[in-house]
Amino acid sequence: MAKKQFKAESKRLLEMMINSIYSQKEIFLRELISNASDAIDKIYYKALTDDSLRFDKDSYFIKIDADKENRTLKISDTGIGMTKEELENNLGTIAKSGSLAFKSENEAKDGHDIIGQFGVGFYSAFMVADELTVISKALGSDEAYKWESRGADGYSIEPCEKDSVGTEITLKIKENTEDEQYDEYLDEYRLKAIIKKYSDFIRYPIKMEVTSSKLKEGSESEYEEFKEEQTINSMVPIWRKNKSELTPEDYDNFYQEKRYGFDKPLKHIHIKVDGTVRYNAILFIPENIPFDYYSKEFEKGLELYSNGVLIMEKCSDLLPDYFSFVKGMVDSEDLSLNISREILQQDKQLKFIAKNIKSKIKRELESLLKDDREKYEKFYNSFGRQLKFGVYNDFGQDKDVLQDLIMFYSSKEKKLVTLDEYVSRMPEEQKYIYYATGDTIERIDKLPQTELVAEKGYEILYFTDDVDEFAIKMLMKYKEKEFKSVSSGDLGIEEESEKQTESEEKESKELFDYMKEVLADKVKNVRASKRLKSHPVCLTAEGEVSIEMEKVLNAMPNNQQVKADKVLEINVNHEVFASLKAAFEQDKDKVKLFTNLLYNQALLIEGLPINDPVEFTNDICKVMV
Repeated sequence: MAKKQFKAESKRLLEMMINSIYSQKEIFLRELISNASDAIDKIYYKALTDDSLRFDKDSYFIKIDADKENRTLKISDTGIGMTKEELENNLGTIAKSGSLAFKSENEAKDGHDIIGQFGVGFYSAFMVADELTVISKALGSDEAYKWESRGADGYSIEPCEKDSVGTEITLKIKENTEDEQYDEYLDEYRLKAIIKKYSDFIRYPIKMEVTSSKLKEGSESEYEEFKEEQTINSMVPIWRKNKSELTPEDYDNFYQEKRYGFDKPLKHIHIKVDGTVRYNAILFIPENIPFDYYSKEFEKGLELYSNGVLIMEKCSDLLPDYFSFVKGMVDSEDLSLNISREILQQDKQLKFIAKNIKSKIKRELESLLKDDREKYEKFYNSFGRQLKFGVYNDFGQDKDVLQDLIMFYSSKEKKLVTLDEYVSRMPEEQKYIYYATGDTIERIDKLPQTELVAEKGYEILYFTDDVDEFAIKMLMKYKEKEFKSVSSGDLGIEEESEKQTESEEKESKELFDYMKEVLADKVKNVRASKRLKSHPVCLTAEGEVSIEMEKVLNAMPNNQQVKADKVLEINVNHEVFASLKAAFEQDKDKVKLFTNLLYNQALLIEGLPINDPVEFTNDICKVMV
């Protein structure tokens, strides 16, 4: 029979569709299965208005047959089929969708909806096949027709024999090349994996002959293989079931089946929304942190389905970065998809869903914090750093969303506490929320700078994550209470001893000036300390950059040599200061020696490197001699 030319504009259009629209070749199977599902849906629609039709769901299915020897893959359905005219219009005209026309004429009823809209999914088969053969018999017709094509050269249609209503699409799979192994689309395990990935929740059975094994008769150890037909897909997605039907084990099993993680989820969130944008979602808060979570290889995002068909594996737009640990899926029938069903045409619906999901996750975390503190702390130990990063990120635009979810170790409670808990027990005279920074809790416990605040009986929050101080600087205050580092210049604590300190500073101005001269640009100032009680020396910082910030910023790959304005504080009530004063009167070289030792001692306390360790050890030896 003579070939007909496609009614599309050019050969180039088909080539573009085959080679450019889809990001992965395996998508072809999703498209053909979705088309088959559409064909069965159309019979269902007709049965709603035609009493002569009975829709027995058990009679409708999709079948996959792979023939390795002949390199063919057949996708069959028991759907509505196509007449010769429909084959001509739907397959002979690229980008004309029979499903879209049918959808326009029939409003969705009883939860069913037609998936296909654009009519190009069929042609994705040419990504893996040299030749396509379609045999179809339409409902109510006595005739069947065969449509054949080898691609952009055109197609032919001729009468043929077919016993039952429905459509068979046979793909002649391409030969392997150096770059592509087309054999994989004839391998039953690979085909099963693709079906489970994209089409697991197609509402009709997807059947396939698979290889199984059993013990040989009369043998205890020998097995024999045999073929049996199995239904590959789950059909009814868990998110479409009523919550009352489901148990915690059902959600845990779904989490494992979808390979969201190897742990058990701490909490699941099941969302059903009917309104302007309809969607279902199942979200999980994992128990353990993924091994690559804080690496650039980690991809955030939820699985996105349209009517049970997987559209995107990782839809990052559905989650803000600070909730990137959340796993799960969203299914909506109201998404506007592009021609390949892989990208959203407009993001209005997606933004609506994302906003709702963000609010729901926040409420669930707040509920977990209030009702199951132990479980929340377990979550926080894994993902608290990400929440604090969210406070800091994007110039603090989400700080109000997150401020009640973050926690810090408390000097008084000896455990994690919220900012609300801290503020609720502040003494009336306490002006600030005090914090101290360091690598570990044990190290902060020993910091000289904490002495005055601790002696006053005030609680101190311990910042041990590199993001902590940056987040608090962005937060600035909580419930009108400002944050104050124990290393800051003014602690807001009036002490009777301050007058003595100020008096001593005036008397020893020449000594402090000389020490500043010895240290040169290593410090901005040397002064008498108002905060030290038992320790002889400490470093504090003036300005916005703290000593801990300096450490964090300079540890980054793009080291910008950021320096905090350090101040060396001396405890004028310590016996070391008496030695300094005596030396200043008698031996300036000894003052220089003592100054360098005290400065290096202060560096060690802060966990900062000593510029010249050899010189430091030599100085210690000089003191010993």
